[in-house]
Amino acid sequence: MGRPHLLFVPYPAQGHVMPIMELAHNLVDLGFKITVANPESTHNRLVASTSNNVDEEDHIHMVAIPDGIETGKDIHEDVEKLYDAMEILMPRHLEDQIRKINESNNSDDRITCIITDEHMGWVFVVAKKMSIRGVAFWPASAVQLALKLRIPKLIEDGIITSEDGTVTKHQLIHLSPTVPAMSTAHFMWQCMATSAFQQKTIFELLVRNNRRINLADYLICNSFYELEPTTFSLVPNMKPLGPFFGSGRLAQFWPEDLTCLSWLDQQPPRSVIYVAFGSLTVFDKRQIEELALGLELSGQPFLWVVRPDLIDGGTDVFPDGFEARVASRGRMICWAPQREVLVHPSIACFLSHCGWNSIMEGLSVGVPFLCWPFFYDQPLNKAYICDVWKIGIGFNQDESGIISREEIQTKIVALLANAEIKGNALKLKEIAMKNVSREGASSKNFEEFVQWLKI
Repeated sequence: MGRPHLLFVPYPAQGHVMPIMELAHNLVDLGFKITVANPESTHNRLVASTSNNVDEEDHIHMVAIPDGIETGKDIHEDVEKLYDAMEILMPRHLEDQIRKINESNNSDDRITCIITDEHMGWVFVVAKKMSIRGVAFWPASAVQLALKLRIPKLIEDGIITSEDGTVTKHQLIHLSPTVPAMSTAHFMWQCMATSAFQQKTIFELLVRNNRRINLADYLICNSFYELEPTTFSLVPNMKPLGPFFGSGRLAQFWPEDLTCLSWLDQQPPRSVIYVAFGSLTVFDKRQIEELALGLELSGQPFLWVVRPDLIDGGTDVFPDGFEARVASRGRMICWAPQREVLVHPSIACFLSHCGWNSIMEGLSVGVPFLCWPFFYDQPLNKAYICDVWKIGIGFNQDESGIISREEIQTKIVALLANAEIKGNALKLKEIAMKNVSREGASSKNFEEFVQWLKI
């Protein structure tokens, strides 16, 4: 009998590709054969950013699904075109790809299950049509899925409109008594949209995916019970398998700068501020300058991930003379091997946008957070970090909406001196690692999931 053959279809965004590829590699280690089907534009980025042989590595085979996105364009530059492709173009090409894979293998090697991001609801339609089992993977916090599934109740209660999810009145809501208050201004369909038409497009897709998730045979997520204990009662069929540690293998949109690890080797223990804002955050010039000067004022060594597109409308990122002044203790790179960086003994804290992958990687190694959220789930994630788990602190904006250099310096100094937060971070690390240990709850859920895949 051949190796059980699984098809992975990630959502085309860095924060979605990384955890689902980690799951893929974990399953490869257990004897599964895996094909990963990415939209063509994403596939090309992954191939370009890795020096490994991406065609066949550890029984993972990478294939491309035509998406109609112009070569060299970012797939998210035109959200409407991307969503049209997922609804019209890509389902047909995915069906063709599955038939091609199955025809090239013997009966024991054909695809038996498709694992896809919950945001890719159209894939469950294809799976059901082709009589293949489907697994929904949710890459963010469990509470965000609970919120999304609550859209019909939000409409019924008059909190949002049924047409495009527009908030009728800005307010704070609670999904349950123990979940932090959530601002209606931070609902995902509003944060992700840049126009009313785009908001309507995104909202309609979320509503469709709420229906399509019922086509999935299994629902898993990157979390663990103690992290969001009451949330799992809101989505009782969801099984947490986390924490996942974002895989650098076949998952990065930019080449990782591994030289930063040798630079970290030269820094004192627990001294370096690691600064990274994920793959989508964009700063204006004034705010990026305040951040740079705040890091300089702190007097601490720092490693700062500065993507080529981090600043809005230009490449002139740093204030005059900044790079020369911090040359002895500051390192700026394009993209980091984040897991290896966070576990390094020289890291003191993580100045983060509070994306879910970054949170899971940081808390799993006991690193405290400086929280700088921007959109989507990040403000609520910050509330968990600062108010529930108490493993970090946030920044305050001034009257003009800017986080000043003085505020950045003050909060860095305060966090590094806070023994209670450091202690809480280490306690949460122990809980996280216990979950993925042999007898841990996440580990047991994973074992049950593996046995289900083998049926």
